[in-house]
Amino acid sequence: MIPVILSGGSGTRLWPLSRSLHPKQFHSLLTSRSMIQETAIRLQHAGVGDSPFVLCNEEHRFMVASQLGEIGISPSSIVLEPVARGTAPAVAVAALLIARRISPEAVMGLFPADHLIEDHHLFAEAMRHANKLAEEGHLVTFGVPPRSAHTGYGYLQTKGKISPEGTLIEQFVEKPSHEIAKKYLSEGGYFWNSGMFVFRADVILNAFQSYAPQILNACEAATRYTSEDGLFMRLGREDFENSPSDSIDYAVMEKAEGVMMVPLDAGWDDIGSWEAYWGASQKDEAQNALHGDVISKDTKNSLIISDRGLVATLGIDGLVIVNTPDAVLVAQRDRAEDVKSLVEKITLKDRSEILTHRRVYRPWGSYDAIDQGPGFQVKRIFVDPGKKLSLQRHKHRSEHWV
Repeated sequence: MIPVILSGGSGTRLWPLSRSLHPKQFHSLLTSRSMIQETAIRLQHAGVGDSPFVLCNEEHRFMVASQLGEIGISPSSIVLEPVARGTAPAVAVAALLIARRISPEAVMGLFPADHLIEDHHLFAEAMRHANKLAEEGHLVTFGVPPRSAHTGYGYLQTKGKISPEGTLIEQFVEKPSHEIAKKYLSEGGYFWNSGMFVFRADVILNAFQSYAPQILNACEAATRYTSEDGLFMRLGREDFENSPSDSIDYAVMEKAEGVMMVPLDAGWDDIGSWEAYWGASQKDEAQNALHGDVISKDTKNSLIISDRGLVATLGIDGLVIVNTPDAVLVAQRDRAEDVKSLVEKITLKDRSEILTHRRVYRPWGSYDAIDQGPGFQVKRIFVDPGKKLSLQRHKHRSEHWV
């Protein structure tokens, strides 16, 4: 199996920790490693992850290479998406490149970079079942047995008896209301849609031809004349921009016939919101998830994160508090899904806090903008071992090193 890591998301609902130029997949959320590192290691443990194929935003390319290098994994290629177009064009690009470079019948697995899975052994076992089905020509996805009436995930309705080796999907179901989700839970036969897929390159390309030919045509053109710079591969920008924006679920999987599901009961979580982050975190006796320098009293059911400085709480219930060096979020936990709309409002104010953190990463290391004001800016520079900065000349400002 050729592993394909999809790392193009921006993680808007995890603002202010996740930002456009440093999204959630590059953060260490619940472990000591970043989410993309956890994904790569999980695939390696399953026996398929030594040289993953990665698709990402062009702005994130150095973080991908650096973070995978830190854990000793060298991608076979890092494909740079010039603009965001959703998962469907990303999958089409990966399938086209794998079909040309390796084999049209090569089995490929699609894995978002921002998922967490606790049990690597059960994940590897599910992968083996999915690989076998894919070799036989099936489109395969993984279904997670629902632990609650969650309204933030899509669902898979299965047909017939559930088998660990694969079950036919009756239909893909959109994110339901709470009442409908409770109905799914009581009826049985419904699974959370994990958003992970396995199939042969030629099979998914044929499906694109049938159900999303515009996407396929644009991606064929975008991959026809690529440029490569070491690990990085650039697509034809104008051709890729011509692709409709869509998810692989909407564009292909929901329309295709005979899609199979392999159940995955391995502690899967998609940390897509602060509510999901709270749910996946270890909690104290008052159901608080506390990360960083936090002291709480008479506090319950809350998620409190401090990147820098002490956060002290008194007499609160069901809040999300996220403290970063340049932005603080305070929200009701049951409004966590609405952070995206708040980010849209902040974006309209043209605030830099949406784009980047105070600490900005570069190919040579990083810098921390520790102070700025009218006519001046102070940065702390971190240069990685063996790296160097380019010499720059400034016409309208002076630069002083201390």
